[in-house]
Amino acid sequence: MANTEGVNQMSITEFILLGFGDLPELLALLFLLFLVIYIVTLAGNILIVVLVMADRHLHTPVYFFLGNLSCLETCYTSTLLPRVLASFLTGDKTISVSGCMTQFYFVSFFAGAECYLLAVMSYDQYLAICKPLHYGTLMNARFCLQLAAGSWINGFLAVIIVIFLMLQLTFCGPNEIDHLYCESTEMLNLYCNGTNQIELVITILAAIFTLPPFVFTMMSYVCIIVTILRIPSTTGRQKAFSTCSSHLIVVTIFYGTLIIVYLLPKTNTLRELNKVFSVCYTILTPMTIPSYTA
Repeated sequence: MANTEGVNQMSITEFILLGFGDLPELLALLFLLFLVIYIVTLAGNILIVVLVMADRHLHTPVYFFLGNLSCLETCYTSTLLPRVLASFLTGDKTISVSGCMTQFYFVSFFAGAECYLLAVMSYDQYLAICKPLHYGTLMNARFCLQLAAGSWINGFLAVIIVIFLMLQLTFCGPNEIDHLYCESTEMLNLYCNGTNQIELVITILAAIFTLPPFVFTMMSYVCIIVTILRIPSTTGRQKAFSTCSSHLIVVTIFYGTLIIVYLLPKTNTLRELNKVFSVCYTILTPMTIPSYTA
């Protein structure tokens, strides 16, 4: 029995990403849809990065953070969609163990960094609307750089501990991941043992690295909405709300779908629904970033 288990552990060198494999008649449509989303996302976000770097008039805090977010979303989408498109086109759903771990690392890293960047941008909106007289003093170039760097560093720190623990364990199988990409909860189901420790660490890290920026973002928008409602003129309220509406939409899509995915019961009935909502926060959110410039 021990020998059989050992062979099973050593035999897993790749995973099969099932994705939407039970909908073969829709693969062509899904390929075209995801291809259009990828092209639009890349074009829009890369254009924003180029414009922010090239135009001196856009060297302001709000566009500096927007450039960081667009760069992040470009990398985030490129971590996922090329692999998904290739599987739709060729039918090859396999991914090596090392490739899967690498994808999981970057997806988690970019998601963690995005939580903090969205919080930083909500703080920028809060200062602009609620503390306009202090905005120029508080949002100086050095502070903006520190906030952006801190967002990227926190995203790195949040996942590196989990990756280190996962590398200490062994996969037993089966080697099928019922998702579009190497998602953490699906991967944990494939380990032989020791997952309770990792699940506890993930829960603690989520509370430390994800909950604070989420709460901070919500508090910022509560203050912003209260301030906007106190503006006496309708025109003033509309103008103030228009400055933060795009960011609020992105925050709603990102956190709304993220909460649904990880709080819904992990039942077979809701498994496909989880995939759809995962698409929203990993693929659709990056496509909405160019709406900031609208």
